[in-house]
Amino acid sequence: QVRVLESGGGSVQAGGSLSLSCVVTGFDGTLAMAWFRQARGKEREGVASIDEYGSARQFGDSVKGRATISRGDSRNSVKLQLNDLKTDDTAMYYCAADNDAWVSWLATPTRWQFWGQGTQVTVSS
Repeated sequence: QVRVLESGGGSVQAGGSLSLSCVVTGFDGTLAMAWFRQARGKEREGVASIDEYGSARQFGDSVKGRATISRGDSRNSVKLQLNDLKTDDTAMYYCAADNDAWVSWLATPTRWQFWGQGTQVTVSS
């Protein structure tokens, strides 16, 4: 059974930084991975994606220049670093994975096969 586990959410002051981690277990192979977020009353939007080799990345317009995504030490793990946080970054953050995804699929959440339950990030002014 494939499981997607996120960690690292919480409450942060505006201007600060946070790091979110995600690990996928139960899949035999290497997955492309991504982070999405959904604020209350808004659609789910792509934050960052990375291919299975760690060589290609894509970022959402709202986080460009403030976010980095990297693959972790274990095969299907990923870390998202988000800096200079703004109150608009407040959302539930979801990790997604897929064995056949392109990083450009960041624009299409429905194309990602595996999803975590989400971790809440709250940025206060």
